[in-house]
Amino acid sequence: MQDINFHSVIPAIAVPFDDNLAIDRDELARFSRWLAGQPGIGALMTNGHTGEVFSLTPLERAEVTRITAEAVRGICPVISSIVCEGIREAVEQARMAKEAGADALDIMPPHHWLRFGFKPEHCLEYFTAIGDATGLPLIVHVYPAWTRASFSSELLAELARLPAVRAFKIGTREMNKYARDLAAIRAADPSKALLTCHDEYLLASMVQDIDGALVGFASLVPGLIHDLLQAVRAGDLARAIEIQGLITPLKDAVYGAGEPTGEAHGRMKAAMARAGIIRSAAVRPPTQGPSDAELRAIEAALEHAGLLPVAA
Repeated sequence: MQDINFHSVIPAIAVPFDDNLAIDRDELARFSRWLAGQPGIGALMTNGHTGEVFSLTPLERAEVTRITAEAVRGICPVISSIVCEGIREAVEQARMAKEAGADALDIMPPHHWLRFGFKPEHCLEYFTAIGDATGLPLIVHVYPAWTRASFSSELLAELARLPAVRAFKIGTREMNKYARDLAAIRAADPSKALLTCHDEYLLASMVQDIDGALVGFASLVPGLIHDLLQAVRAGDLARAIEIQGLITPLKDAVYGAGEPTGEAHGRMKAAMARAGIIRSAAVRPPTQGPSDAELRAIEAALEHAGLLPVAA
């Protein structure tokens, strides 16, 4: 098991599909190696929302982790997200991820919590069971404040005190609560890493004393996100604003006014394909690819950021 530098950029990786919408194993391995070799990358994360996890079967999720881990062995560690509905299923998939080569696990809230909510003890038991079953470091995946799966600041502090928990992927998306959450975790255990996952407002979330970034957008612009994090750490606001100025048109073209989910992943894959990062922009239904107008916006944003391939 490799140690993970959480004070870094960690891309939640996209998964290339072939023309039959099967996992393109060779392309996934090639893309993973390329991404792992970019400056400032501390780990790769499989099976996140950017990886279209809800379109993958449990066996496919383990296979994505296995392909990625084998491809980047000796380059960087691999994290796998776990998205399940109950403890028994979560433990089973967590063990599959570990066997496939995962060095840590990102734990999403069970999705029935989104509708019905949960008690704090449900959450603590869920994380404890996965940690005990695998012995792997855990990342708490924090959902937006407006959802019923949102964790209170008090619960985040309790999670920070769990020995298995090493980091927090914070997607609060409500800046007052975001600040309270960061303060609560720091007070409970300052050794736990705080990672922004606010793809759509990176600079605004980075300047609040975070340690790194765990974002799907780093599948597309790893270098720019690394440069932005370095500028923030150096206290160079002018440079950070300049870099964010390159990112913003791409952010607008991919995410629009919304969050990084659904068709946004199709738009990002289209941008990755146009930039020469992956061969195909194919997405699995019901996710759809971008419209002609969206493709034009993506093209313009890539040109603005200097990310279009140079013609031979």
